Amino acid sequence: MSTVPATESMLTVSALSRLIKEALEQGFPAVWVKGELTGFTRSDRGHVYFSLKEGRDAAIDCAMWRPAAARLGFEPQNGTEVEAYGRISAYAARSRYQLIVEEIRPGGLGALLLALEELKRRLQAEGLFDAARKRPLPPYPRRVGLVTSPIGAAVRDMVKVLRARWPSIGIVLAPVNVQGRGAAGEIAAAIERFNRYGGVDVMIVGRGGGSLEDLWAFNEEPVVRAVAASSIPVISAVGHEVDWTLTDLAADVRAATPSNAAELAVRDRAEVSQRIAVLSGRAARAVRGQLDQRRRHLAALIEQYGFRRQRDALGFVQQRIDGLLERLRGSTRARVRAARERLVEIGQRYGLRLWPRSLTERRGRLAAARERLSAARVADVHARRLRLAGFADRLRALSPRQVLERGFCIARGPDGSLVRAARALAVGDRVALEFARGEADARIEAVRTGGRDGDQEDSRS
Repeated sequence: MSTVPATESMLTVSALSRLIKEALEQGFPAVWVKGELTGFTRSDRGHVYFSLKEGRDAAIDCAMWRPAAARLGFEPQNGTEVEAYGRISAYAARSRYQLIVEEIRPGGLGALLLALEELKRRLQAEGLFDAARKRPLPPYPRRVGLVTSPIGAAVRDMVKVLRARWPSIGIVLAPVNVQGRGAAGEIAAAIERFNRYGGVDVMIVGRGGGSLEDLWAFNEEPVVRAVAASSIPVISAVGHEVDWTLTDLAADVRAATPSNAAELAVRDRAEVSQRIAVLSGRAARAVRGQLDQRRRHLAALIEQYGFRRQRDALGFVQQRIDGLLERLRGSTRARVRAARERLVEIGQRYGLRLWPRSLTERRGRLAAARERLSAARVADVHARRLRLAGFADRLRALSPRQVLERGFCIARGPDGSLVRAARALAVGDRVALEFARGEADARIEAVRTGGRDGDQEDSRS
């Protein structure tokens, strides 16, 4: 007897290919595949075709369509180890399955370094690392923007140093992930937001130390391009002094550590005050030196020409000296006034004058908040006590003991169950009666069941 199925179940080649493709796509979701890259080619339309192989016995064909290929951050080379992410599909024209790749990344540390060097070479050729495009940092910034993780030690160190060097400095934090998938996009977006909305005079972009893989987000092209395109000066503070990333090369200033970046961003208030004192002393000494020089010049004139009427000569010279002294006093007052106005301007810029009033206002708001919190606590405790008292009254009202206190009793039959109707008893049955205080045993002498409306229905005795 033949086992060949009937011709009604016959499939066409295209139908069978379609079924195979559907089975592959449904049975194999998107996966990461690691292997050696071979046969890498680009088509005229921008698509990429290659194979991934493992040893000599295993290989799989791969295709990467133009939109995904345009996002490649490096130029893959045949013979290098890569990791490809994609889904399994079938190419019906050749009856072959293949991996439709959406992302390729270098595999292993060596491949990471290779990709890093390739990206560095390409960006350097575009001029992103040129020293001519780097800008100086503002000498007295009002606000500093931080692009870093909100939970790391780096942000705490930067805030501590900024506050210690210039207490009134404004700090704006853009919290981002600094490693892992998607970290580069978050960092680049935060830099672009600072440039779009303004409000800060300088940015610090970075994180604490780590391995090459941990710091990799700061080597990715979106972050490097965002730093290079920033209209706000950028300080790169990635890792420790020995760590270098492409962000360091694109930034306006590279700091050895996050704490060092904070030191570069703002001046030390104590050093600024000392500098002002030194300049004031120099100005006073210069004025006294000029006065002494003019006096010596006058004495030399008198000695040289030997005036007969020294009193007249001295009077003339004294008049001239008085005029020069007046001019000198006016010049000195003008310089002192300009210096004082400059100090006032700097104080107003950094909020030094408003700081005590701001601190007093904040203390007042804190005291008011404490009073409101205390009042809220008292009100809450009072409301809870009232609710508890209400619950206690309701429980007491529902207690069967309260009913027994009013003269009622509970009757239980011979089997211990509650007796709810007289018809459940028979003459001679023994019942237990429970009162508010104590119990009693009784025997049924007569049963009157009662009607539906309370009238007597029958009597058994």
